[in-house]
Amino acid sequence: MPCTLCGDIIPTQVTRCPACGAWARRRDFRAVGVAVFMMLGFNAFVSLGTAIGMLRLVRPLDHITRDTFDPVVAGRVLAPYGEVFTISGALAAVTGVLYLAWLWRAHAHASGPRRHRRSWVVAGWFCPIANLWVPPRLVHDVWVSSGRLRTADRHAAGMVVAAWWLTLLAAIFLTRLFPSVGFDSLASARFSVQIGIAAAAMQALAAALCMATVFHITRLQIEHPTVIR
Repeated sequence: MPCTLCGDIIPTQVTRCPACGAWARRRDFRAVGVAVFMMLGFNAFVSLGTAIGMLRLVRPLDHITRDTFDPVVAGRVLAPYGEVFTISGALAAVTGVLYLAWLWRAHAHASGPRRHRRSWVVAGWFCPIANLWVPPRLVHDVWVSSGRLRTADRHAAGMVVAAWWLTLLAAIFLTRLFPSVGFDSLASARFSVQIGIAAAAMQALAAALCMATVFHITRLQIEHPTVIR
């Protein structure tokens, strides 16, 4: 199989690359990181396409009056976007499982101090109330513990993680709000489109920011092989 670090062909019975000396566990960790990065990119692409599609509905709705508005037609046009958000949610759930598998290994490989035990990598997402603040703190801890970062880099990591978490929460809230607005009136249809655009944009931005965390943490842990045990 090819080495994910240098591309050299490695026999299956060998646990270390003869060209660059990378351990198999190090290669596997990078492979998982690349898979998560690509899945997040696909999520961002789908959400961005949804936002662009809904943006194209703004101008037609601006030219419609209350007398010419047809709720049946509006429902036919806007209802499929609710199904798109459902599919995006299912895709995000699959990506989340892979992301947790990557974060589980990243937490174990980080050498610096961490405020939460490894079990919180999974439990932190499902415990009520705690899941509002544990995941971003855990990701930030893994990031700053994966290498020797300057103070400015630590602050930048904190800003990226905070922006990712806030956009993710906003995306979840707006996505759930979208189907409850309805399309019975012109005002509600316009508001639904605005909510849908905001929800899709937040989804795309959250996925992009999460890609940044995966990229930097994986890069730091690959560049510091002494961290990988």
